[in-house]
Amino acid sequence: MSAQPDHAPVPPAPTAKLLAQLRADNRAGTWVPAFEQDWTRALEDSRRSYSLSPLYDVVRTRQARLAAAPAVEAFLAGGCDDSDGVDLADALGTRS
Repeated sequence: MSAQPDHAPVPPAPTAKLLAQLRADNRAGTWVPAFEQDWTRALEDSRRSYSLSPLYDVVRTRQARLAAAPAVEAFLAGGCDDSDGVDLADALGTRS
């Protein structure tokens, strides 16, 4: 008998607020499909691992990108050099 449940956990749906924010952003044409692709991949990972962490990570990452977008736009509009950028994974850190 397997110790694993016979069904995958029910994932949290991405919030309507998050999707509305992504769709309202001027980068919606690239951000929404990227979110959907990441969500699909995380859903599969979640089903295999019986963990909701991959789904929460996708939502957390997209929320961080939305929150940082105005500062990034202001930085780039100011003509600042962006060649020494920091990877988002480095900025957010790893989850334990």
